Amino acid sequence: MRISAVRTADRYLPERLSQLLHPWLLRMDQLFDGSTQHAVAQRVSLIAFSVRIVSAAIALVSQVIFARWMGQFEYGIFVLVWVTVVILGNLSCLGFQTTVIRFVPEYLEREQLDRLRGILFTSKAFALGLTTIIALIGAAGVYFFRASIESYYVAPFIIGFICLPMIALGDTLDGTARSRSWALVALTPTYIIRPILTLVVMSIAHVTGFAPTAMTAVISAIIATYITSLVQLIVVNHRFQRVVARGPKSVRFGEWFAVSLPIFLVEGFFFLLTNADVLMVGRFMEPDKVATYYATVKLLALVHFVYFSVKAGAAQRYSELMQTNDRAELAHFARDTARWTFWPSLAMAIILLILGEPLLYLFGAQFTDGYPLLFIMVIGVVARASVGPAESLLNMAGKQKICAMVYAVTLIVNICLSMVLIPIYGLPGAACATAFSMVFEAVTLALTVYNRLNITMFVFAGRSHGRHAKEEI
Repeated sequence: MRISAVRTADRYLPERLSQLLHPWLLRMDQLFDGSTQHAVAQRVSLIAFSVRIVSAAIALVSQVIFARWMGQFEYGIFVLVWVTVVILGNLSCLGFQTTVIRFVPEYLEREQLDRLRGILFTSKAFALGLTTIIALIGAAGVYFFRASIESYYVAPFIIGFICLPMIALGDTLDGTARSRSWALVALTPTYIIRPILTLVVMSIAHVTGFAPTAMTAVISAIIATYITSLVQLIVVNHRFQRVVARGPKSVRFGEWFAVSLPIFLVEGFFFLLTNADVLMVGRFMEPDKVATYYATVKLLALVHFVYFSVKAGAAQRYSELMQTNDRAELAHFARDTARWTFWPSLAMAIILLILGEPLLYLFGAQFTDGYPLLFIMVIGVVARASVGPAESLLNMAGKQKICAMVYAVTLIVNICLSMVLIPIYGLPGAACATAFSMVFEAVTLALTVYNRLNITMFVFAGRSHGRHAKEEI
């Protein structure tokens, strides 16, 4: 049994100090005792936040080592290839990784176990099947159009497509585990185990005499991804056997796909928006500039992962509140998630701006050219954090289509600005395009949530806002 922080303080601290700390210690007890779904969501977010902190440290160390070993040019090739492969792998799930989060709690609540078995099986089979086809088409396309592609990209891209099925499977298993609030099972494989294994395999290759090229790095990442995803599959399947026994499956593919497609558009546009700047820099600039920009973006992940952590804990709770029709609690929880996202993000942003230059120097002296970009891009990240995981709320409320439109417009804004600014201003132009797009995204999402759900999802919104949420959502 966990020791109560309140009782411990009352017992060992002076009375005045104990009374002063009582509100904070009470919140700590409520967070860790798991007695309410609100506490569960907070706990999952805290676990996700902790995982992302560890992940950010691992990513920083591994990317610094890669950059030092490979040099700017080869590292830039690896970055562009790997980012592209991860984007395609994620998009190839067509939204099923999030559809699982929406339907699993519903099927468990209604004891529709045949449908539960069906969606668990279909989500994995669909992801593997579709991505295998996309991988074959992609590799063939690169080969046949190799004359139009820079020669140093051709072989790494063709090999990189081998990884698509396992990336998609990992994303699907992430959503499957999150549907049960298994935060460690969901996040640890992708954000901790896979980067560590990639570094281990790359280190073995380096020690045994393989040249530290982009091709070596891509193959190392592929090996690590296959091991990680297959082990995660075994773990998730084993844990779900305790939740639902083997039995008949009811496959309602049309119903699930109808929900998945708008979610795919939302998450697809969001994922493209998150990575479009790297792709656009790769389109207009040489690999060494891609490397510098990517290193800067990796540092920004130290701020941005707060948002992903809160999203990991909030999505299931949004879905549950939609099922209970408790609109006042939904509005209250939405405001809470905005606060959980903003204040840690702001603190991380300040720390990053102070330490950014020495951190970039770890990659190599030439990477410090990216330091001024941090001051531009951090504006967009903090603005985005001020509205919390607003798109998750819209998705769980069945507003996927309007959310997809928001991201589509934002992506278009980002691409258009990048096409105009990067050729003229280089990396600062890319940073400005990204920052403006994120501010535009935050404002548009906040207005959409208010107009569609009558909830003011903004960190500085008063408690009265959203209290009279619409009964029909």
